[in-house]
Amino acid sequence: MKKNMKKYIIPVVAAVGILTVSSCTKLEPSLGGVNEIATIEEGGAPTPPSLSAVYEQLNTLTGGQSNWFALEEHSTDIVMGPTRGTDWDDLGTWRRLHLHTWDGDHNQVRDTWNGLNGALFQTTLVAETATGQTKAEGQFLRAFFRYITCDLFGQVQSRPATAAAKTIPKVLTRAEAIDSIIAELEQAVTNLPAYTGTNKNQATKEAAWTLLAKCYLNKAVYKQDPTKPAGPYTFAPADMAKVIEYCNKVSANTLLQVDSYYWDNFKWDNGTASSENIFVRHNGSDPNDHSGNGAALRWQTSQSWHYNQLPDGWNGFVALSQFYDSFEDADVRKKDTVAGYTSLMGATAGLLVGQAYGPVSPDPKRGAAIGDPIGALKDRSGNPLVFTKRASLTFNNEATGIRFNKFLLDPSTVKDGAWGSANEFPFLRISDVRLMKAEAIMRGGTDAETPLAIVNDIRSKRRATALTEVNFTNLLAERGRELYMEGHRRTDMIRFGVFNDPVEERASASAAHKVVYPIPTVSLSSNPNLKQNFGY
Repeated sequence: MKKNMKKYIIPVVAAVGILTVSSCTKLEPSLGGVNEIATIEEGGAPTPPSLSAVYEQLNTLTGGQSNWFALEEHSTDIVMGPTRGTDWDDLGTWRRLHLHTWDGDHNQVRDTWNGLNGALFQTTLVAETATGQTKAEGQFLRAFFRYITCDLFGQVQSRPATAAAKTIPKVLTRAEAIDSIIAELEQAVTNLPAYTGTNKNQATKEAAWTLLAKCYLNKAVYKQDPTKPAGPYTFAPADMAKVIEYCNKVSANTLLQVDSYYWDNFKWDNGTASSENIFVRHNGSDPNDHSGNGAALRWQTSQSWHYNQLPDGWNGFVALSQFYDSFEDADVRKKDTVAGYTSLMGATAGLLVGQAYGPVSPDPKRGAAIGDPIGALKDRSGNPLVFTKRASLTFNNEATGIRFNKFLLDPSTVKDGAWGSANEFPFLRISDVRLMKAEAIMRGGTDAETPLAIVNDIRSKRRATALTEVNFTNLLAERGRELYMEGHRRTDMIRFGVFNDPVEERASASAAHKVVYPIPTVSLSSNPNLKQNFGY
């Protein structure tokens, strides 16, 4: 670019997704700084990226334990980021999410907004300039990122791909955004390929139908008066009928079935083992790639596991004890010994509490390695490493709290830190589809199936006992048990009207307006069309 050529700032915040990098403070800084922006020559139009580069925008969601993941999970009744002395304090980042005390200056609110808007910029270039299937995939990806932005922030910036570089993006309200998302998906689905089992990392008809079902199920939330964002919500029977219609379309593909073994959906070979995962972020196997493509699920283990486990973790996030207690003991989603894993790693799948086990080196001159005998682990002081059920938000030792082991890492990669484990992150899954259908029937839709039959079919495959009835309380609890740590919980709690309720380590109800995150303060000055959300 010539130095004397005038530039304009594009106020969509980012031309590329903001990625995260590993940090010993556990709080990854944005590579692009506080307010990453793109510049374009006057009068020029941005060059559309390749479709593969657009899919890379999904790394803004799976590339770490913060941002989108944190906003969706840390604000709920499942996960908490406790402070251990000064470790994991991070200027109160995690506490503020759990306590619902964030504002427009919260670093993860800002970084999530930036990353999403960078993705919207990239996906728009393909959605509006490509043709055929490439265009349809771009439309799906734009709709996907718009949906997440609409859900989190209640406003969506929109700037045509061919607009002049200096054009200020218009802003879609939440109600406008959900209508636009639905329309785009319904247009795109015709030109998308069918799900084949080998293209789950690609936009497909089944992925679009699943996202459409999710849009219609949450439509009442997004159409709500913005001054009363916490409801109560009115779920239109016509919307619930659309949820059921799209769920049935997905289920009609016999390649998609609720898996007979829950952990096939998450362990290192889930790319081939799972019969459930509809749309995933495919992970490569490069141990040197920590951007989110080759190691997305390594983050999920790192943020929760203790330093002395193998692979070593950062001794951070924990499950709330009330969530742990919501499981039956026989439920494999709570705990299970996994063939080809537990005998080598020591850990069971699910939620880890009590004495921790792992490889123990018989040679004091070297550290533990896969293949060493499994034994009881110790903490850094040489005491038994026993994970307690309860943790405090502020005062903890190194062993307090239940640990997560949702995404089982490939034991063969542990010698390289397990960064090369090839787990795929499931954004959309058939069990979610089935549970959405059950909920839509309960909210006024009609179908030959019953919610009780749907829920008990899933529970039977998880080795949990059959329920005698399904109500909104135990359906929400079932969604938590089935979908924890997959980025759904906040949205579910809001739809069920309990997001603001007190939870463990947050004794008081939060303000109703917290069901929508604020527009970052710094972003309000970059686009005059943005207005701060009600209550902030």
